Amino acid sequence: MRRNGKHSASGEVGGKRSEPQRASLYCEITDRIIADLERGSVPWVKPWGAAKAGLGLPKNAATGRFYSGINILILWGAVIERGYAGQNWLTFRQALSLGGAVRKGEHGTTIVHADRFIPKNEKERAKAEDTEPQAIPFLKRFTVFNVAQCDGLPAHLYSQPEPLPERQIIPQAEALVRASGADIRIGGDRAFYMPSGDFVQLPPQPAFFDQINYYRTCFHELGHWTGHPSRLARDFSGIFGSKAYAREELVAEITAAFTCSTLGIEPTVRHADYIASWLEVLREDNRAIFRAASLASKAADFLLGFQADAESNSPEGIAA
Repeated sequence: MRRNGKHSASGEVGGKRSEPQRASLYCEITDRIIADLERGSVPWVKPWGAAKAGLGLPKNAATGRFYSGINILILWGAVIERGYAGQNWLTFRQALSLGGAVRKGEHGTTIVHADRFIPKNEKERAKAEDTEPQAIPFLKRFTVFNVAQCDGLPAHLYSQPEPLPERQIIPQAEALVRASGADIRIGGDRAFYMPSGDFVQLPPQPAFFDQINYYRTCFHELGHWTGHPSRLARDFSGIFGSKAYAREELVAEITAAFTCSTLGIEPTVRHADYIASWLEVLREDNRAIFRAASLASKAADFLLGFQADAESNSPEGIAA
């Protein structure tokens, strides 16, 4: 929740196939997420329901790099839909390069990578007018496979880390919150971020039925905090009930999901009452979820960037 004075409230790919994708690819992915929301299934929390996959962000098993933005939501969706046991993914060629192979008959999952190109006539126009050419954004489409769809890969790619018990997760979460240096004020019965004062307000921990919910809520509000002009400078101009407000709430929700899952905390919906407004934004703009997921990745990376400080300031050290 964000208070505004009136109310409180790349995929890592290895394939070479790429071609410009028009609105159809934006529509395809957005329509899928809209359908999930309409059914009451929120894409950034559903992988931790019936699925047995370990918490965390999806990762390219060949490079070790984590996917970001919309690709996280796409791959989380594939995990729950197909019941994969892990979050490691590979292109067809990467599986071969690691000594394995995708099993015959397996269907991959489409992920995307945003890119830009400058048409020839735009280059000519810019040259003639002595101005900068305007690049046109487009999506590259790639196919990846979960390691569960492959045979013959090194054994460690199939193994999944054991989930940490809550007694170990909470100290890590608390250390990260403190390392952020955010002005967090405890008191009252509302949770919100106040942009004008640049502080987060949270109820005391005993007000939460489960202690872990304090940190889920805290990371949602810290998601807003990252958007301050001195940090990632997002748009806070929207008043409660506006589309700009809904877009920022969507960013904060997904930021909390990305941050929580990285720490081993199961994401939950902190503000389910905003789902109707999110649907309105997504139906109106088929690129809105792409922007929200991209901004959420940047915000989660900003927060998780304090992990090194959190670990060094811990008397016992915190495992990465």
